[in-house]
This record gives sequence, C-alpha cells and structure tokens, in this order.
Amino acid sequence: MTDVVIRAENLSKQYWLGARPAGYKTLRDTLTSAFRKSFKRLYFRPPFNDRETDDTIWAIKDVSFEVRRGKVLGIIGRNGAGKSTLLKILSRITEPTEGCVRIRGRVGSLLEIGSGFHGELTGRENIYLNAAILGMRKRETQRKFDEIVAFSEIEKFIDTPVKYYSSGMYVRLAFAVAAHLDPEILIIDEVLAVGDLGFREKCFDKMETVAEEGKTVLFVSHMIEQVQKLCDRVLVLKEGSLVVDAEPEKAVKEYLADLESTMKTQDLSERKRPPSLHPVIRKLELENAQAQEVHAIKTGDPLKIRIHYEHSKVIHEPSFELTFETGNGIKVFSVETRVQKGELHDLPPKGVISCRIPRIPLLPGSYRIDASVRSRSHLLDHIPHASRLEVIGADTYDTGRLPHRSQALVLVDADWQVHTD
Repeated sequence: MTDVVIRAENLSKQYWLGARPAGYKTLRDTLTSAFRKSFKRLYFRPPFNDRETDDTIWAIKDVSFEVRRGKVLGIIGRNGAGKSTLLKILSRITEPTEGCVRIRGRVGSLLEIGSGFHGELTGRENIYLNAAILGMRKRETQRKFDEIVAFSEIEKFIDTPVKYYSSGMYVRLAFAVAAHLDPEILIIDEVLAVGDLGFREKCFDKMETVAEEGKTVLFVSHMIEQVQKLCDRVLVLKEGSLVVDAEPEKAVKEYLADLESTMKTQDLSERKRPPSLHPVIRKLELENAQAQEVHAIKTGDPLKIRIHYEHSKVIHEPSFELTFETGNGIKVFSVETRVQKGELHDLPPKGVISCRIPRIPLLPGSYRIDASVRSRSHLLDHIPHASRLEVIGADTYDTGRLPHRSQALVLVDADWQVHTD
C-alpha cells in the first residue's frame, strides 16, 4: 500500500555481552572505520552467529510490523523488552543484525537526553545543526526558529552552550526541535518522563497536532494512560519479541495481565526494620471488585487492601494506616482506621484487617503504598513501599473522556450544573 511509511520485516538485533566501549577516536580513525564498514558490506557477509550463546543476547528477535501515514503507534513493554533498541534501528542509529526496515519520509527522533546535540554548541547553533542534518534549508529553519524557541521556553539560554543545560532544558529544546522541523515521522522515547508535568502535557498536545496534520508518530512510554489516549495501535514487546499488535485497549489489557502474572505479593516479614520496630505487618494483598488479587486498577474502581499481621502478643488499641504516594515520593493521600473507623478494640496476635476504598481517586500513573501500625500511639511497624499499584485511565463518568494527569494527582467526584438566565 502506498500509505505505508514504515515496514519492518523480521528485525533482529544481537549484542555481545561484556563488550568494552570504544575509546576516543580521531577524525581519521572515524573516516577509516566508516570506509572499512562500507567495504565489508559490499564484499562480505557479517560473520554473526545465528545461534544463541552465553556471550550474546538478542535485544529484539524477528519483529515485523507496518505503520501507515498519519497514525500514532505506541510501543510498550517492561524494561529490557527491546523498545529502545527497536527505535534506534528505526532512527538509523544502529543497524539490525538480521531483517530490514523500509522508511518513507523524513524522520525526527528524540531517543535520549541531548540526542543529536553537540555540547560545545549553543542552543541556537544546535537548532540549525539538527535542521541541516534533516536536510532543511537555512531559510526554512529561520522561519521555524522563533516557534521552536517559544515552545522550549528557554529563550534566556538559547545562546548558552548546551553542555551547561539541565536535563529538563535538554528535553525541552530537543523535543521542540524534533517536533517543529517538519518531520514526516516523529519518534519519541520515554525521555519525556524527565520533563515537568506541565511541559509533558504540552508535548502530548503537540504530538496529537502532528498526527492530525497527517504525519506519523511512534511513541514509547510507560505512561499507559497516555498510550491509550494518543495511539491508534499499540505494539507490546516482551523479551525482544513482538507478542501483541492490536488496538490500544486490547494491547494494554494483555500487557497488564502479563505484568500481573509477574508481580507477586511480597513477604514483608523479611524486610529490614530499624531496631525500634517489630516485624508485625506480614503481607499486603490488593483486590479488585471480583476479589481477585491485582496490582493494576482503573481510576474510579473499588480497591480492597488486606493487611496480614502477626505479633508476639495482643495489640492494644491498634491503628493501621496506608499512605499512597507517587514514584518520586509525593504523598497523595492516607487512610487510617482511627480516622475512618474510630478506635479499634484490642486485636489478637495474628489476623487480617481489610480496608475498602469504594472509588480509587488516583489519576493514571504508578503509585507506591506505605503501611504502618501503631499500638496506643506507639509505632510498632512501618514499611515504606510495601506494595505498588498501577492506575489506568478509564471513562469513569461515561462521558467518552479519559482522565489524564497534568498538575493534579487525584480525581474528585463533582456534581456539575448549568444555570442560565
């Protein structure tokens, strides 16, 4: 079909384990190496072993797919699944060991912080450098320049060498360059997670605009809600292989099901505690409305948390508390028996206490759960990161809209009414 802009056929990439990084090369060394590689491609077949050995690893293996013009393709998978390797092949940064890829159109990519930038050059000079690499004329770049700088929000530092930029400034300028220099195919890796929440939303809006203009976007992210919101189709990679190629809802469902199968409930009794604490909390179990153990749930769904405890004696006037926080340590909310239930009677040395949250108010993202127990206000046990929970965007209010996380972290039930004169 003429509207297919990317066609990957049996892509595989093999790496040697323990290979030493190359040292500094002069320009002469680089040119000589490039000539030798070109010569070998013409006259020799690469002596790569087709067989798996202890010295090699397949980062991706036999991956095939097509992408049509104007579509947004999401790529998800656990760390080490091969997502970044695939994007590097598509961006022509590395060559596949086997297979081939055909790309029709100019590619703009943002794969890692500062990719395509030269540290000694200023932000202004790097914009023109990247534009020249993409094949743009100077006049075209000048026309886009003010728009790029305004989007990046780093006007004050545009004439500063980028080696002095923070990671956030790098990402701002790099995304602005990649998205505004008229690429026909835009490839974005997880690097956007470095930016602040407000800028992330701005980037996602820009990606939607790029797709609406008939351009193609490939997007790798662990932010499942954004994948659902942005993408027309999603690939799921597992251990280098393509295991799912489907519409977003089905792909995300299968990815999370696989994730659930590997996220076992931890035995907390072996966790190290300070000498002043006791190993009272043994296990945390998270359950959905069907009493199934889960580690992922949709915004607005009920969640039940079962706390298994064991102590050497009766716990007098106990108080249990669970605190939900983001991956970077921001506390979102807590639930506590004394606040929601009042004073508890003395509990036997061993048992289970459960907490049910009728509607989980968390917006999409990854969260950690801290657990603690007190006896007559004396802290018996406290376990940071006792469990973790992935929250997925859902049409919670049947409005056809998915909630997304911008500056907020929780979704509050609200009754909206329209009053007219």
